[in-house]
Amino acid sequence: MRFRPCIDIHNGRVKQIVGGSLKDENSVATDNFVSELNGDYYAKLYQKYELKGGHIIILNPAGSEYYDADLRQARLALSSYPKGLQIGGGINAENAASFIEAGAEAVIVTSYVFKDGKINWDNLDKLKAAVGSENLTLDLSCRKKDGKYYIVTDRWQKFTEECVTEKTLDALSGYCSEYLIHAVDVEGKAKGIETELVEILGNWAKLPMTYAGGVGSYEDLYLLKKLGNNKLDVTIGSALDIFGGSMVFEEVLKICNV
Repeated sequence: MRFRPCIDIHNGRVKQIVGGSLKDENSVATDNFVSELNGDYYAKLYQKYELKGGHIIILNPAGSEYYDADLRQARLALSSYPKGLQIGGGINAENAASFIEAGAEAVIVTSYVFKDGKINWDNLDKLKAAVGSENLTLDLSCRKKDGKYYIVTDRWQKFTEECVTEKTLDALSGYCSEYLIHAVDVEGKAKGIETELVEILGNWAKLPMTYAGGVGSYEDLYLLKKLGNNKLDVTIGSALDIFGGSMVFEEVLKICNV
């Protein structure tokens, strides 16, 4: 299990939020932590510890009054740790290459691929042509409904018709180099992981996958490692001490590397 760090950006600030609270209208979210530091600080910290493949997530939509400020934070981070971080939020076939050129290791995409509630294979082909599958991470963040984990888009606000299943993971695997999967209902709450989802992912594990959501203790981290067959990477936000939480950053790294 590798630790994948994160830099979440909302309203021009590095933040940690409760995932299910995010609303585009009035740029609202419930904040767990708002940093006084910029994106480059966290990028340099992750570089110091040689942590690769961290995720920058822009949480305001393109067109928001805050989007340009979000981009400034993101570009600060990318320029401070070239080819060390991935970036998601408003990525499409037209702008994807520009983020790779700006220093991103990969682009992270959800909404452009899952258009109108379904997989848009044309858009997937365009993305693959623009940056190559080796530079593409598909975000299959999901929420549970009627006993299934449905992929959600538009900053986790809209349900699609697609579920996280082995069939879906297989079908998309030729278009990307890895998956990022937030368990949105527990994201930012630090009250435990989505065990059923973790088992689904750990049983598949044909590509690198990063799980996010609900890790709030070292016990959660050990449980994730066990249920995911030690095949999943993990990202932790609000629970980390660098974001105001109680889990010590260096101790998390030790557990992940065992």
